[in-house]
Amino acid sequence: MAAPGSHARRRAWPLLFLAVLMFHSLAIYLFTRGFLLTRTELDVHSHRDDRTGISPGCSSWPPPAVDRLVIVVLDALRFDFVAPSTFFQERQPWMDKLQVLQKLAADEKTSARIFKALADPPTTSLQRLKALTTGGLPTFIDVGNSFGAPAIVEDNIMHQFAKNGKRVVMMGDDTWIQLYPEHFNKSYPYPSFNVKDLDTVDNGVIEHLLPSLHKNDWDVLIAHFLGVDHAGHIFGVDSTPMIQKLEQYNRILEDVIDTLKSLSTSGGPHENTLLLVMGDHGQTLNGDHGGGTAEEVETSLFAWSPKTPPNAVLSVLGKNLCNADLHGKEVCVSTMQQLDFAVTIAALLGIPFPFGSIGRVNPELYALSAGTWDNQQIGANDCTQQNDLEAWMRRYAEALCINCWQVKRYIDRYSATSVIGFRAEDLNHVADLYSKAQANWSSVLRSTCPLETSSQDELKECANKECTSSALRLQIDAYSDFLESFAKLARSAWTEFDLWLMGIGLSVMILSVSTQACMLVKLNINQISEKERASSSFIPKNFFAFALVAIRAASFLSNSYILAEGRVANFLLATSCIASVWHSATKGKFIIEEFVFLLLNIFIRFGIEFGMSKQISGSIISNDHPVSIICGLFGSSFCSDLMEIFPIISLTLVAYIILKCISYAISHRFLKYSVMSGSILSYIFIAIHWASESTLLSHTKAIRETGISLAPHLVYTIGGLSLAISAFYRLFGSTDHLKMNERITSLSAVMLCSWSPTILILLGRQGPFVALICMTIAWCLIKLQQKNQRELKLDKGIHAADSVSVTQWSFLAVCLFYLTGHWCTFDGLRYGAAFIGFDHFHIIRQGLLLSIDTFGVSHILPVLSLPFIAICWYNSASKNSKVNDATVTRLIQVLLMYGLITSITTTLTIICVTIQRRHLMVWGLFAPKYVFDAIGLLLTDLLVVLASIYYS
Repeated sequence: MAAPGSHARRRAWPLLFLAVLMFHSLAIYLFTRGFLLTRTELDVHSHRDDRTGISPGCSSWPPPAVDRLVIVVLDALRFDFVAPSTFFQERQPWMDKLQVLQKLAADEKTSARIFKALADPPTTSLQRLKALTTGGLPTFIDVGNSFGAPAIVEDNIMHQFAKNGKRVVMMGDDTWIQLYPEHFNKSYPYPSFNVKDLDTVDNGVIEHLLPSLHKNDWDVLIAHFLGVDHAGHIFGVDSTPMIQKLEQYNRILEDVIDTLKSLSTSGGPHENTLLLVMGDHGQTLNGDHGGGTAEEVETSLFAWSPKTPPNAVLSVLGKNLCNADLHGKEVCVSTMQQLDFAVTIAALLGIPFPFGSIGRVNPELYALSAGTWDNQQIGANDCTQQNDLEAWMRRYAEALCINCWQVKRYIDRYSATSVIGFRAEDLNHVADLYSKAQANWSSVLRSTCPLETSSQDELKECANKECTSSALRLQIDAYSDFLESFAKLARSAWTEFDLWLMGIGLSVMILSVSTQACMLVKLNINQISEKERASSSFIPKNFFAFALVAIRAASFLSNSYILAEGRVANFLLATSCIASVWHSATKGKFIIEEFVFLLLNIFIRFGIEFGMSKQISGSIISNDHPVSIICGLFGSSFCSDLMEIFPIISLTLVAYIILKCISYAISHRFLKYSVMSGSILSYIFIAIHWASESTLLSHTKAIRETGISLAPHLVYTIGGLSLAISAFYRLFGSTDHLKMNERITSLSAVMLCSWSPTILILLGRQGPFVALICMTIAWCLIKLQQKNQRELKLDKGIHAADSVSVTQWSFLAVCLFYLTGHWCTFDGLRYGAAFIGFDHFHIIRQGLLLSIDTFGVSHILPVLSLPFIAICWYNSASKNSKVNDATVTRLIQVLLMYGLITSITTTLTIICVTIQRRHLMVWGLFAPKYVFDAIGLLLTDLLVVLASIYYS
């Protein structure tokens, strides 16, 4: 029987681990409050009767230029989906599919235009919709609201539509309803988060779009398609489903344009309607988005007006980027910032600009509307002898005058309200630009439209100098300079960093890590045996393990190494293997486990390099990919069949190994057979699920639906029941007849068998192969530790934990994260895994499945597997209390060591983002890395707390 003091120590360790979790939570909370502060959102709205501080020459909001607006949003619309392939170095299969837009841009140059629209990262859909409607720069923290977004409280064009009598009809992505729950006269929302569903949202939009175009019960129509975005996430850009979706959109847009043309005759409902076909963001070739790469931020906007402006519009549109299309016709492309979208739409519809908008009325998009060229809308006191271009320039200058006044009053209000605001010198600079621009406005008015009381000399001087157009151009440039300067300032310094909170959070984190290290050192001193202390390899091994962890942590100071984190971890893991092989070779030994470990590292390296999460049968694979080479040698049909059969074979092998382990590790009869039967059923259901999705077998519709939806439900249910049985056994099971090693081994086996099937089915067909690698490496580590103990002739498990083995296990967890296709970015989340077995979105259910998929092989399984690394002397252990205490202490050592490794890397990540907070890629790379590491640390701490309670 164990001594009372040993029981007290066992109960104390979970409390200490809980204290570490609380300290880490406090540190991360404080640092996050300082680092990821959101931009101060002002609950202030523009009103039509606002006049305070406005210039006399722009005393009212711009008059409406269009009567109706049709906005067709094609989610994740890359720029090369719309622009002709002749604009790019190499033609790709997905190019030139939207022929109807290219044809209009070529044939109707004065009323149709393709724009390259540049989004501001992060490029998640919710953030882009928020930016498009508010005209602001959403901050990084808004990514957290991508699921279940709150309604927008800032001023936005949707609010202005409703407030100024514009009737809005929306159909498609239900994110619009989440953001604007009370702004639509009619809405037809469809669930948007099931990325495996390419057609439900699109079919719903198609059902309502064309009939709505024939009705007069709306002023603004928004149709948001999602098929391209979902096809990218699941299949990638270079895939048949993507091309099919683009061709479908081309047919839909042809119908929309034909309908608008037929109803655009004089007196028709669409005589003065503007059509916008646009994307909210782009996507990478893998179909991901969220970051700030060119592929993700470059999207398209196509504008077309059935009412043709005068030919003078061509002098505004310009020919900066023109090229011949496939038919030899010239097509010109312009560039605009998505930041300008909200204010430009407000100017076209004649509504007040959103209060927080910092964009500029885009001249080219503004000019495409024939209404902005209507000289009849110029007042009686204005010039009457201007040509079309001069009249338009005056009207545009007036719009920019209002635009600048709106931005300036926002700057003043924001600086007075915000805790930190902008630097004084930056504010003084933009204020000077505004003052100069406004000071010139009155003189510009006199030069472009001399008053009747002006002298004949003034009139002659103005005519001789052709001051009309030149003065207007200079004024437009002055206004544009002010707006662009402030937009640049906002992009560079928008996020408010509270350095005090960041410093306190970092200090608490460093203190916590130091405390963990002291606890580990003290525990090692008490636990280390005399033979180990005398061993010459003990100190070098610990130093080597620390050096590996320090090198990996220090690599986070470079954005390039963060991008290559998986390869860095794999390199360090391979380095530790090579060091072990070299150490054995110097002693004249050949240890097979070391070579197996090294060989598996090579497989992991290739897996990380090429990615295993995408469907490798698609054409997205490069020509030098090993799978592509195999397919070239044996044929694509062989490759396809192999990809269907190999996962089932791997799954069978995984099931066999796990069942053998269960029979060996679990001694309690009821527990053994319940876990074994649950595991067998789970792996059978996983195989049924994959077989139902297979193209090799023919299924009836009922069987296919059952295998696809019911089988995953049963796997999840069995996993939950196994966890419940495990907890019941831990609380109420008799343990007197069990040795400590037997008890911990039984509990570990049950826990892993409960989690593994769920994680495997979420990982998809790559799961069994990853599981085989993980189990084989675990076996190698255990065998190597056992041989090391025998070498030192340590007695019955009384010895310190091997720091190198724990470090290798930690690096392996990082490698598995990248091996399974995950990345430390929000576009690296595998959203499709959240819908395995489900068709409809529920935030808690899908969030839980997505979390298990993301952290299953990198955090959950590695932490729960630590007892297998901690316990090596299974057969020789006795029920002696001293040995049992040593066994538990060694488990605590391993848990503490693993948590310390995670804490050190997270601390270096925090230091990294503190240093790089003004880096160009801070929101696209460093901030997501921080978020993933912070969540991973808290999850690791929580699992360590539960493991210390459950196993000890």
